[in-house]
Amino acid sequence: MDSGKFATICELAEREEIAPSYVTRVLRLTLLAPDIVQAILDGKQALEMTLVRMQEPFPTEWSDQTKKIIFLSDR
Repeated sequence: MDSGKFATICELAEREEIAPSYVTRVLRLTLLAPDIVQAILDGKQALEMTLVRMQEPFPTEWSDQTKKIIFLSDR
């Protein structure tokens, strides 16, 4: 999307042969706060933090995300 190769989510979904609704849910993950992303990359997220759960609505404000989305820093 950033490269301009696809103008819409529907174009991207069609090219990848997946549902546009799935692309939308996955793209929302790009809005996660940096500390949450880092916890995931470090493998320190809570076990309950699954892809399915992360596709549920979450706040867009990073400070609100950190309050709502629990991750373990000492796992």
